[in-house]
Amino acid sequence: MSKLASTPIKFVKAVGPARAEKFEKAGIKSVEDLLYYFPTKYIDRSAILSVREILRLVRNGYDGEVTVFGRVVEREIIRYGRKQIMKVLFLSDDEYFETIWFQGIKYFKEYFNEGEQYAISAKPVITRYGHLQFAHPDFDLLTQKESADFLNTGKIIPFYRISKEFKAAHLGIIGLRKIIKNAIEKFLDFVEETLPENILKSNNLLPITTALKNVHFPQSPKILKLALDRFKFEELFYIELLVALRKSKIKNQTRGISFKVYSKPIKEFLNSLPFELTQAQLKVLREIKLDMQSPKPMSRLLQGDVGSGKTIVATIAAIIAITNGYQAALMAPTEILADQHYRKIKALLDVLDIETTLLIGGQKRLHRQETLDFIEEGKAQLIIGTHALFEEKVIFRNLGLVIIDEQHRFGVLQRFTLIKKGISPDALIMTATPIPRTLTMTVYGDLDVSTIDALPPGRKPAVTLLRGESNLPKIFNFIREKISEGRQAFIVYPLVEESEKLELKAAEKYFEKLKETEFKNFNVGLIHGRLNWQEKEEIMLKFVKKEFDVLISTTVIEVGIDVPNATIMVINDAFRFGLSQLHQLRGRVGRGGEQSYCILITKDEYLKNYSRNKLDINYLSKKEKEKYKSFIRLKSMEDYSDGFKLAEIDLKLRGPGNIFGPEQSGFPSLRFANLAEDKAILISAKDAAFNLIKNDPFLSKQENSLIKKIITKKYSASLRFAEIG
Repeated sequence: MSKLASTPIKFVKAVGPARAEKFEKAGIKSVEDLLYYFPTKYIDRSAILSVREILRLVRNGYDGEVTVFGRVVEREIIRYGRKQIMKVLFLSDDEYFETIWFQGIKYFKEYFNEGEQYAISAKPVITRYGHLQFAHPDFDLLTQKESADFLNTGKIIPFYRISKEFKAAHLGIIGLRKIIKNAIEKFLDFVEETLPENILKSNNLLPITTALKNVHFPQSPKILKLALDRFKFEELFYIELLVALRKSKIKNQTRGISFKVYSKPIKEFLNSLPFELTQAQLKVLREIKLDMQSPKPMSRLLQGDVGSGKTIVATIAAIIAITNGYQAALMAPTEILADQHYRKIKALLDVLDIETTLLIGGQKRLHRQETLDFIEEGKAQLIIGTHALFEEKVIFRNLGLVIIDEQHRFGVLQRFTLIKKGISPDALIMTATPIPRTLTMTVYGDLDVSTIDALPPGRKPAVTLLRGESNLPKIFNFIREKISEGRQAFIVYPLVEESEKLELKAAEKYFEKLKETEFKNFNVGLIHGRLNWQEKEEIMLKFVKKEFDVLISTTVIEVGIDVPNATIMVINDAFRFGLSQLHQLRGRVGRGGEQSYCILITKDEYLKNYSRNKLDINYLSKKEKEKYKSFIRLKSMEDYSDGFKLAEIDLKLRGPGNIFGPEQSGFPSLRFANLAEDKAILISAKDAAFNLIKNDPFLSKQENSLIKKIITKKYSASLRFAEIG
């Protein structure tokens, strides 16, 4: 532990024992914690406009946000019956502007005392009286000195998140800023460098002390960017080191199985198929064959859009393993999907007399035990199942290939748990959720990547339409017309039951309603997550056999259900779904040769409130992305059928966050970098990390001793992911 990590926060000037308790409740226990409590935003001189400049911009059609400085002149609360409105009048360089609040007035009464200086940020409007006005703006309190210094010297002012614990300690932005300044003045020289000199020089990075000082109190916008870039690079560099160590261990330190590829059973299998493989499938199959022939364990990600034919490729990989005398395991995220894989693949493999077995949690006890014995004895050659596959009771005789479908629904460590049931088996990870390149370099960076980038011939992309609820009668009529032509339809609702908090349509309620009204002359089925897998399977088989014309569903149909005759997908309350989820749902139609349709339903007023032409995600502020993200998702679905394009948009909408998700345990969460915006830094960090591990796979060289020390100290929990502990 470094000196600053072990120095309690109470030793910082203006903190003391009493305030230290509040800091600790906010997660800041040491001086090091405080130094790394970075500002959430900054205001710099170039961003400040005068009232006159703002008025001119608005009159010329400017529709964005601005920042203005002002001194409080007057605060007024106006009552309209039971409602209240608060207005605050500000003076800025001898010109007035006003702010207005319709909600939260009790909270805002604590602010805006006469004479106080504020930075106000929001979208400006001009009232009918010609006044400049901001409704519910962001605001930041400044000291008189800060305001004067700022305007006179062009200084950049940092702003920090003030938690409830700080408020309880009567500590605001100004007080916290002073405390952090005290910490920097007294302790900065004790901060230890975390990157070696050669990495700093080759990547043009600031030393850690210079970077820390300028993150809190920047000398200029240019040096602020350099300071932030240094910390972004550092966290991405250490993540990529873990990935590089993992990949090095797989490729260079572990001996795998060198499979022979017997052409006769593969040709026999291919000849039995009612179709030919696409060039895209053949390309990735060649990559997989080369991996399986190598004595190094295969560790490959197979990604392809919905319906691109990944399962057939994976089945051929299983044939290679099985004809070499090994077992293969395929893990799916849900019981209904595992059962569907089992039925489909078993039928395909009957031509080769390969023994295929299903293992899922919902099986009867006796049957399950028979299956477990079958696996342990080696009689089961291809085992298809769910999470049940990596339970302790499951013992493989000679597991040679692990196939994982929809990896994003499993954790990284779950993947490793299943792989460890064999002695260095090959691993093929499949996903129909397209992955942005930045994620393939991080979460999936230890995997080689194959992409099936074309759909089978004859497939037509679904026509996607965004419609308001008032269009539902026409949409139901359209469905009836298509049913009369022999087609089928899915109608999806977000929930199973009514929720008092969220006024959403419920599948059960609307099943009863639609069955008696819109589709009274047709057969209507219902499927949802509360049914057991056998009940779901029975309903889906009836739908496949056309015993149902319409299937009312929740998102249980999101992954893997294959009904070629279904050509219409209606998604109600579509704004409640994520982009990848919408794309997965759309993938349930268009699996035959007929034209298919995906109709996204949302509220009528929702469509009226947003212009379809202005929302270019590349030019929206963080605040605007948050405000419009639901609409952007829906409009993107209407505009694009390419899953990879949608994945990039989804990443930009989600922002930095913990992009790896709780399932991908083993990865440090991102504090500074944003994978959607910092791609160039990520590439530099990846190159530096992979080159370092290539030249020193065990970090044994003296020049890398600091890196080894940092990894051991800061990333010990993540070493389990890299399996180098």
